[in-house]
Amino acid sequence: MTYLSAEQILGADDLTYEDVEVPEWGGTVRVREMPGTERDKFESQFVGKDGASVRAEGLEGFRARLAAACIVDADGRQMFRSAAEVKRLGDKSSKALQRVCDAAMRLSKISDEDVKELAGN
Repeated sequence: MTYLSAEQILGADDLTYEDVEVPEWGGTVRVREMPGTERDKFESQFVGKDGASVRAEGLEGFRARLAAACIVDADGRQMFRSAAEVKRLGDKSSKALQRVCDAAMRLSKISDEDVKELAGN
């Protein structure tokens, strides 16, 4: 058996993408799985500073934050980066956001149990 080297692991193109049709927005968006550090950063938005408690706002803005973290342009760069853009994204159709979030959760292996844990339930 041959094991991978650090160079091989770090050089692997291992992020998956899915094009999602969003008729409410009039087209298709590209959804990318979150890299490990981005998922950690995303999840930390919902956890208190002690690492155990849940922030008072709970899952407020979850769909917009998840969609913003995973919608990318053709070059794989996040399209929604500022808090103002994420807030505006949250004002879009919940049905459209859910369609994007379903793909993002599937690609990033975020389970319903993970969401419940983030919510503190």
